[in-house]
Amino acid sequence: MSFSKNVWDQLKSITARKLITALEKDGFIPDEELRTERIYRHPDGRRVSIHYHVGSKCYKHGMLKSLLGDIDWSEKDMRRLKLIK
Repeated sequence: MSFSKNVWDQLKSITARKLITALEKDGFIPDEELRTERIYRHPDGRRVSIHYHVGSKCYKHGMLKSLLGDIDWSEKDMRRLKLIK
């Protein structure tokens, strides 16, 4: 998965809360909640584990890239979910 620099610039400030909101809007359903992570499943079989920590505002580039790989959103999907412009 590779996105343009413009997309990464917009995504670098995404928070866990905003990502979870977009997941739920896209049809992901909370499956399990552990201490610092929530596991979401999509009816089509996709699964993603969202880590969140108190005081942590944004994801680092590597973690975000891994999450987006699991979620399998295209740029079109991210625009539809209002994660990017």
